Amino acid sequence: MRIPTAGLPAFLVLLGLLTGPAVLAQTAPATLTVQVNKPGAPVPKNMYGLFFEDINFAADGGLYPELVKNKSFETDDHLIGWKAIRGAAGLADYRVSGDQPIGNTNRHFLRLSVKTASPDAGFVNEGFRGMGLKQGAEYTFSVYLRRGPGSISALNVALEEPGRRAGGPEIAASGQPLAQAQITGLTGEWKKYSVVLRPTATAAKARLKLTVEGTGTADIDVVSLFPKDTYLKRENGLRPDLVQLLKDMKPGFLRFPGGCIVEGMTLDNRYQWKETIGEVASRQPMINRWNKEFKQRYTPDYYQSFGLGFFEYFQLSEDIGAEPLPILNVGMACQFNSAELAPLGSAAKGPNAAGPGDEPTLDTFIQDALDLVEFANGPATSTWGAKRVAMGHPAPFNLKMIGIGNEQWGPQYLERYEPFAKALKAKYPTIQIVSSAGPSPEGELFDKATATLRAQKAEFIDEHYYARPEWFRQHVDRYDNYPRTGSKIFAGEYAAQSAGIASQENKNNWDCALSEAAFMTGLERNADVVAMASYAPLFAHVDAWQWTPNLIWFDNLNAYGTVNYYVQQLFSQNKGTTMLPVQLPANAKNGTDNLFASAVADDAAGDIVVKLVNYSATPRAVKVSLTGAKKLGKTGRALVMASDDLNTQNSLQEPKKLTPQESKFAVAGSVVSYTLAPNSLTVLRIPGKR
Repeated sequence: MRIPTAGLPAFLVLLGLLTGPAVLAQTAPATLTVQVNKPGAPVPKNMYGLFFEDINFAADGGLYPELVKNKSFETDDHLIGWKAIRGAAGLADYRVSGDQPIGNTNRHFLRLSVKTASPDAGFVNEGFRGMGLKQGAEYTFSVYLRRGPGSISALNVALEEPGRRAGGPEIAASGQPLAQAQITGLTGEWKKYSVVLRPTATAAKARLKLTVEGTGTADIDVVSLFPKDTYLKRENGLRPDLVQLLKDMKPGFLRFPGGCIVEGMTLDNRYQWKETIGEVASRQPMINRWNKEFKQRYTPDYYQSFGLGFFEYFQLSEDIGAEPLPILNVGMACQFNSAELAPLGSAAKGPNAAGPGDEPTLDTFIQDALDLVEFANGPATSTWGAKRVAMGHPAPFNLKMIGIGNEQWGPQYLERYEPFAKALKAKYPTIQIVSSAGPSPEGELFDKATATLRAQKAEFIDEHYYARPEWFRQHVDRYDNYPRTGSKIFAGEYAAQSAGIASQENKNNWDCALSEAAFMTGLERNADVVAMASYAPLFAHVDAWQWTPNLIWFDNLNAYGTVNYYVQQLFSQNKGTTMLPVQLPANAKNGTDNLFASAVADDAAGDIVVKLVNYSATPRAVKVSLTGAKKLGKTGRALVMASDDLNTQNSLQEPKKLTPQESKFAVAGSVVSYTLAPNSLTVLRIPGKR
């Protein structure tokens, strides 16, 4: 590297020649110019948001806090999550039956037959890698019961922590008791019963134990154990610590339900939003397409209960102040799996007329999108708006955006996208559409999709990139030369991969997070092109993940934000309102000498916000010249994340090992001096107006 020497004292020139640019970085501050008097475009209101997909047990076993796995025995393997006590030693027989079920949507139930009364006559449910219970907290247990022939008089309900035992195929009959109750008054007809349980101790991997009193037969269905402590104390609410982490991001949007979940391995396995609304007990579970995607993380018990459905997604968006961004299937199954396609032509019986044995056409998928807008925004007098109102939300959700397809590519996508978008715009012209540029950020298919979608005046083109950390630092200028008008970019999925794309060895370390921060300065400098951006995936259970890295990790009781999470949070909480041009020394390219920078004005707060990434093992002195700034304050705030070790990670044991640290610094005029820590992201908030 050539060392610039003009204007430097002789001893510094000599020092630089002897020791290299690292010492100069400390002794000769680099001057960055923020052109406060030449503001750029407004920063999009929804610039930084969240990408949710039910991968890594993100929904069931995670954000959705139902503790019973397979509560209605409706999974393909009807007893997933359930095991007979002591290998059914206390039972004469048991089976999953369909004889006079509760209803058409609950077609199966568990029938127990007891010949000799026994304390072992029953089943246990393991939950989602155990059940997380908190001492003194309240949990509502509910169940549908029906008594058959015989004298069974009660159902015993127990929460317990399994005890350690020697090897053997059977489940231990008892463990450490945490809470107990008994339900009586069983009749010959289906009836719902409920009781509140309060554990006497905290346990991360508890289980539910159900046994019957007496002899004869008893039928059991729709078994639920739900915490009362949900976000906003809602019935069928969400896990509060996880929601709070989302809200603390101050996200501009929430994209849901994915991701490849949208597509499914086959079209039958696709996400169908209409099946996820209405009464929770009636929602039919479906195998999760991530359960066998990665052989080394084979998860045969991974199902979607849809207790967290589209109504709950909309409600969550509202709760955390984010715009809802639902993504809908475009008539294509995942191209990495079956690549199944819905025919383009209209169904013989008309749109949305596909029934058993009929093949859905593209019209079916288009009608689903039109109906979704009505569900979200329609009045109570409309068919689908009435369903929203019946679920307890009279006001519209004010849906403004819809994604057509997730990560599709090629001519099959483009020929489906065009009529889909045309029909949606014809009925709802103000709805903005997110379109797909495919899974790769470059190549012939990417270029073709981008050109076609721009020609069709797509509002947003969704670009995805998973790559090594250095890719993010090297491509910080990715959007510098994009067209400044026309389609905007949605950086819908991205994350630095420390070991390799989809590698099970990827880590949420500081190297990845700092490289993402560097890239995000490029997004922010091009906020007139990039309208939205979101890291992916969002959630992962430490005992049940398929993909890594992820933004937030959790177990059954606790959760933490990764270092990547706090980078996203710093950008989102400090996104400002107006872009400000930033010039590096000698008008160098952003990222030169591993110094990255972006700036915005926060007109609402009356601050100038400068974001600086020092991807260097040494401190770096800088001067920030605020050209044309007015009414500068005397004290600024610095929010800093820094670590000498690029392998630093947060964890359940050390959830705040590396988080933003706040300090104050003096502002003495329009040139602000500051020393950037090694391997650091620094956000400087300087009181001042443009």
